[in-house]
Amino acid sequence: MSLRDLLKHIAPGRNDVRHLTFDECREAMDACLSGGESEVTVGAFWVALRAKGTTVEELRGFASAARERANLPGEKAQGLVWISPPLGGYESAPPLEVAAGLVAAGAGARVLISCDRCVPPKRGLTASSVLEGLGLSMTWDPAEAESWVEQTRFAVCSVSGMLPELLELRRVRDEIAVRTPLSTVEKLICPPSAAVVAGAQSGPVLGMAVEGLQELGHQNALAVQGMEGGVIPSLRRKTRAIELSEGYLISVHVEPEDFGLESEGEPELPLFSPPPEGKGQGDNEALVRAAAEMTALVLAGEPGEARSATLIAAALILKVAGRCMTLAEGVDAATISLDNGRARQALEQLRDLSQ
Repeated sequence: MSLRDLLKHIAPGRNDVRHLTFDECREAMDACLSGGESEVTVGAFWVALRAKGTTVEELRGFASAARERANLPGEKAQGLVWISPPLGGYESAPPLEVAAGLVAAGAGARVLISCDRCVPPKRGLTASSVLEGLGLSMTWDPAEAESWVEQTRFAVCSVSGMLPELLELRRVRDEIAVRTPLSTVEKLICPPSAAVVAGAQSGPVLGMAVEGLQELGHQNALAVQGMEGGVIPSLRRKTRAIELSEGYLISVHVEPEDFGLESEGEPELPLFSPPPEGKGQGDNEALVRAAAEMTALVLAGEPGEARSATLIAAALILKVAGRCMTLAEGVDAATISLDNGRARQALEQLRDLSQ
């Protein structure tokens, strides 16, 4: 069945609109990634799916097809935690997942962050931006990412390096200029053996993301409605999350005051001139440097909102990794990792490997 045929079942305004089956979604994802369909048809399909609303079964079908095509690092690694922030990045919130991942690595977790750079239409700041500002780089080679995790407990790997066919969809995303279920599917491109911490936008996507991970065979995962749909919790309000623990779903509310880390403000980057038309915050060199400097200050022990948010995010990673029983224990372990220099040591080890 062609993508055009599948589109007929989900197009808005039809009386026979229905959800797609698992097999139909696999076919659709294969069609989108194979390059055999026109960009207009691909774009219309994802926009129609957004209008219809996506089911967990549909997400499972899309993600299964993408996983089969991808070269995923860490498929046989023990204790790997896969961090899936929004590929489009952040417009105003700092991408503190690099700092949080390094802190968790310093506390004994094995962490891999999946990301890309300047993904349209948002083209925001990502973990790649932070590494770039620190004079480093993510890797596009899944085998290299696996090696870095083995040696330093930390790596950042390009999703399009794992699945190059995604690059063909970037132009479509740019033309659509709205969020579609593809943004959620991309976060599910990870090995089923890994524990996962995934960012989620507000609304029902929180439950769908973690249920999708459950259906895809994961035993441990956490979907977090962090700042701008990322994995970094808010300091001003409680952050909703759903944990998948050994097959059970548990509602979680992350409240900074429980750890003495509440704040009237959130971590913020300096304000710069808006990016030119057709560009995003990820293209802003000054903003990239500021995001990297914030991460460097956190790793150097600088107090403030960025440190507090990093500690809570690292605790979430440690909890999913099974390195602690409670978030309070995770915050304590993250604080030790940060204060004794182990997090910074992980960064320097990564620097040595990437040179």
